[in-house]
Amino acid sequence: MKTTRYLIFLLLVPGVFAITVSCKKCRNEDPRGRVINNGTQKASVQIQTSGGNTVNINNVDPGTSSSYSSYAAGLVTFTIKVNNADYAKTVEMSTCYDYDIAIDANNSITSTAVDRNK
Repeated sequence: MKTTRYLIFLLLVPGVFAITVSCKKCRNEDPRGRVINNGTQKASVQIQTSGGNTVNINNVDPGTSSSYSSYAAGLVTFTIKVNNADYAKTVEMSTCYDYDIAIDANNSITSTAVDRNK
């Protein structure tokens, strides 16, 4: 009787662990970000990571968004140029998150993070 319980326990624990671990959709993947232009003019964006890499997304039309791009986790600075004026926002980006960086008609920048594991 004790042996049967012990065997059942040994079979169930790895199974429950495997189910729990396999539910995660993202495993330490780099964060992704996109720019949403809710303004009235085209916007160009320079994205600089804390590691010194730079990505440029040019001419995001009003009412549209760019594709997601991946960056290294850490501090990321978005510099958005609208009508030759620069607006910047620095965001701490964590692994397994998607970030929406939005600029509105008043050129205010907001950031929203979405956990890819939910």
